[in-house]
Amino acid sequence: MTTVDLLFRYRLEPTEAVAAALARTREIYGIRSLSFDSAASTLRVEYDATRLNAATVTRLMKQSGLEILDEVSLIPEQPVAAV
Repeated sequence: MTTVDLLFRYRLEPTEAVAAALARTREIYGIRSLSFDSAASTLRVEYDATRLNAATVTRLMKQSGLEILDEVSLIPEQPVAAV
């Protein structure tokens, strides 16, 4: 198993229907966990990359009805060294 995380920024807090649809995505083999950060308006999805790919996970999140703005990089930006 290869665990990968994706971090999505979303526009509006999920409605009850969207939250229920997102909860059902946990039943998909390969989705390991979903965690919201309401303050940052982000959703972190942990998945098994031997079962799913990033495009499929993104499509599943969008199909749930969550209005995704963009994917946020989990790799911190490195300062550029002056030469």
